[in-house]
Amino acid sequence: MKRVQFEHSPIPYLFVAPQLLIIAIFFLWPAGQAVYQSFLLEDAFGLSSQFVWFRNYSDTIFNESWLQSAWFTAIFSTLVTFLSLGLALLLAVKANEVIRGASTYKTLLMWAYAIAPPVAGLMGNLMFNPLIGDMYHFMNSFGYDFDHKLHETDAAFVVILISVWKQVSVNFIFFLSGLQGIPKSVTEAATMDCKSPTRRFWTITFPLLAPTTFFLMVTNITYAFFETFGIIDTTTQGAPGGATTTLVYKVFQDGFRGADIGGSSAQSVVLMLVVLVLTVIQFRFIERKVHY
Repeated sequence: MKRVQFEHSPIPYLFVAPQLLIIAIFFLWPAGQAVYQSFLLEDAFGLSSQFVWFRNYSDTIFNESWLQSAWFTAIFSTLVTFLSLGLALLLAVKANEVIRGASTYKTLLMWAYAIAPPVAGLMGNLMFNPLIGDMYHFMNSFGYDFDHKLHETDAAFVVILISVWKQVSVNFIFFLSGLQGIPKSVTEAATMDCKSPTRRFWTITFPLLAPTTFFLMVTNITYAFFETFGIIDTTTQGAPGGATTTLVYKVFQDGFRGADIGGSSAQSVVLMLVVLVLTVIQFRFIERKVHY
């Protein structure tokens, strides 16, 4: 019996080539350059460089301002992730129960999805402006001396609030889709077996949303680490005293404003390793509890 062999066509490779070229130019080559530059000490004008091995890494890890940024990034990412997920889940559950005017209600909750983080930061900057900001006057109406330009806690509150508001709409869309994907037969059977809505949600509905929740948790942590750069740059710029400087914003500050290419490259490599470890932990330990 003659064995059939298919001819190899170059067409599939031609279709994939543009995507591979984009990945190589915009991801692999910059990542390789960051690793290479992290071992160099350059002058401010980039005219000369010296190979210094792991000196940039030791200067980064033992630097007090970097440790402060790492601590703030950990708290900031945790609060943004859990607050945006929790609030979006609550709104999605309530929106799923709305019968009259459901489309309007859902549209009002989704429209913030189209706003870019820098624009959200500009809107938040206007709302907390000491002269014209309604939120600024509202916070001070309780007798508390709110000023995010001077107080570290207030500045952290502002960037966390704006970041959560920006991300809630994205999480809301996914949670609402997940809730509407649950078969009605399951919810009707759960209603017959359990009369308490709260217990029914945590024992039936929420476990069925576990794949959606896990996916959103991974994307929200990535959002808090990287995509909030525009919000911080347009609101506090890391002030006061570096209290709201995240790790990715510190890479920008030291690299572009401080002209410390080697140090900022070492910071970016460390940040990449931190995110990689977090992702491995999430898929290694948390995904085991998710049932698809």
